[in-house]
Amino acid sequence: MELKSKFDRSVSLLCWAYNEEDSIHEYFEKATQLMDSAVEDYEIILIDDGSTDKTYETAKAFQDKDPRLKIFRNEKNLNVGISSQRAIQMASKEYLFWQTIDWCYDITNLRLFLEYLKKYDIVQGVRRKPVKVKIKLLKPIFGLLKLFGIKHLTRRSDTIKKAVVSVINYILIRVLFRVPLSDFQNVTFYQTKWIQSINFEAKSSFANPEGLIKSYWSGKSIKEVPISFIPRGKGKAKGTKLKAIYNSVLDVFGFWFKWIVLGRRLRIKKGNIKKKKKTV
Repeated sequence: MELKSKFDRSVSLLCWAYNEEDSIHEYFEKATQLMDSAVEDYEIILIDDGSTDKTYETAKAFQDKDPRLKIFRNEKNLNVGISSQRAIQMASKEYLFWQTIDWCYDITNLRLFLEYLKKYDIVQGVRRKPVKVKIKLLKPIFGLLKLFGIKHLTRRSDTIKKAVVSVINYILIRVLFRVPLSDFQNVTFYQTKWIQSINFEAKSSFANPEGLIKSYWSGKSIKEVPISFIPRGKGKAKGTKLKAIYNSVLDVFGFWFKWIVLGRRLRIKKGNIKKKKKTV
């Protein structure tokens, strides 16, 4: 489906950065070019997560030329979980989504993804093709084999090691929280008022899956769309550092025990997930 007119609702693009002086200017150039082509009214929210290099100065120089960029600084490095939640609360437009500073997700079809928000509560990016197996009982087995297949791993992250960490994280969340999404760490599009109303408890990168889990448990409709991974070109990835992985795993098991084992969650009204049909 090709849409020639710009999206007629307002949109906030969120991002957070820590020591990304090599990537930040190129990010803003890509972001403004894409948003100008797809959206009538938008803003870009940046959370500078206590950077010690020239990330803030570079962003400020760009802001002087384009006031649609709004910058907020953390006094110290608080990590992705808290930074993402702060960015969400700072958003002022009707809808919001995020893109990583290294531009690692292909959102070329942004205009189409935004249009789905008129029909669905949430639009979720997915990196792999759905599993096609006729025998229903074999689907989980074939799905697992596909997740750890070299072809899938090389398309999921910069390195095989990072991809394996990503897949294991996905399997844990999918199994423990029983939410049948095809991806939990990707670009996600929300109605701003809804996601701002979510009581986030995670401080790690589990914050993104937490938003999706609580949305599904609240009966929201979710549309899956194909959004492929793009290898990082500049700077260094920080999401797979040992401390970040450790904190994320602690959150996964900690909230599973709290919400599932102890039952400390709101009454569940399962949402509806519309699976994607193909990968772009």
